[in-house]
Amino acid sequence: MSRKYFGTDGVRGRVGEIPITPDFVMRLGHAAGRVLAAHDIERSHVKAGERPAVLIGKDTRISGYMLEAALEAGFSAAGVDVCLVGPMPTPAIAYLTRALRLQAGIVISASHNPYYDNGIKFFSAGGSKLPDDLELEIEAALDEPLACVPSAGLGRARRIDDADGRYIEFCKGTFPFDMDLRGLKIVVDCANGAAYHLAPHVFHELGAEVSSIGAEPNGLNINQDVGATAPAALREAVLAQGADLGIALDGDGDRVMMVDAAANLYDGDQLLYAIVCSRLQQGNVAGVVGTLMSNLALEHALSKLNVPLARAAVGDRYVMDMLRQRGWLYGGENSGHILCLDRHTTGDGIVSALQVLAALRQKDCSLQELLGGLKLYPQKLINVALSKGFPWQDNTLIRSTQREVEDELRGCGRVLLRASGTEPLLRVMVEGEDAVVVGKAAEKLAAAVREAVSS
Repeated sequence: MSRKYFGTDGVRGRVGEIPITPDFVMRLGHAAGRVLAAHDIERSHVKAGERPAVLIGKDTRISGYMLEAALEAGFSAAGVDVCLVGPMPTPAIAYLTRALRLQAGIVISASHNPYYDNGIKFFSAGGSKLPDDLELEIEAALDEPLACVPSAGLGRARRIDDADGRYIEFCKGTFPFDMDLRGLKIVVDCANGAAYHLAPHVFHELGAEVSSIGAEPNGLNINQDVGATAPAALREAVLAQGADLGIALDGDGDRVMMVDAAANLYDGDQLLYAIVCSRLQQGNVAGVVGTLMSNLALEHALSKLNVPLARAAVGDRYVMDMLRQRGWLYGGENSGHILCLDRHTTGDGIVSALQVLAALRQKDCSLQELLGGLKLYPQKLINVALSKGFPWQDNTLIRSTQREVEDELRGCGRVLLRASGTEPLLRVMVEGEDAVVVGKAAEKLAAAVREAVSS
């Protein structure tokens, strides 16, 4: 069965357009409630006659209030209790779902997208993304009539008052107990998103001097000129405040970028490398999972450490799938999604930053000294708008231009074309040793894509 609504990261779209409308989201909650309840009774997680319970969190988008109410109504109609925590990072929902022994966790967020988009993500009872078969069951259940259980069986809703403190303590617990952050001045950019009231406390309670930017959400400014997708603000703040480093999260708190005292930016590939090097000091690392977008320099650097890099499709769920298949613990994307399965069941920007900070303490060095040895190859990424259903894979102009570009790189680089899983875009990426050649090649290929789409 093909997916109609679920993408690589749940259901996502423009607010007010299918599937991000109140009526659809209510039906989604009802369908998910019925499917999850049936599975939990079948697996004896709840007894027949008892109500299962789910956790709902959200980021700071203004549409979150509307969608939260719609989801709550759908789950209640299906006879599922709802626990509400308000604004909370995506990885916090994964942790709290597991810690509170609930049947599922739901996050209302469109991650790094602008405020006018939103989405619904699901986590299993174990704190990981729902498996494909369950998502397909939920999609099938959406076609069934929305029916309400008898009044006595309706789900109830309650707020979890200590969710913030629980998650802060969890994050702190992933940092070595014999280390602290005293003497470090850190700027934390919360992207006006879900971690605005949490992330600064984590680093402060571990001893750092902390200031924050992007910590004044108003419902409309999430990811706007701040956060991991717009790190210029953090770089300026680090220089202005004379900080030792900066940490940038995205709107739902599962991505991280870091900045050193000289305002040099370090992406997910570099931060993952720092974590792997630190883990190698403690024992063996069987392998690392990256993606098709992971920088070739990371692969070469890991090879020198005798650590293989396997590439998954772009998307943290695919990185997770490959990690599970191979029994490995570490993986990530250059966008800042980093998976440390010895610390958490999903990508977590705060936890990942703490692992890099632990590596700094272990080496007793600066971020620049820690990562200066990994020089990434130049990459040029251009997003080209696609009309829905455009068959770019079979387009003669695009294919012939791609071959020309690959010939121009002369074996010293690579080309990647891929459709976004969350937006109507074709991502054109060229990577190689020569930045000028890479830039011209990417522009040439992107121009061919635009011409093909327009014709």
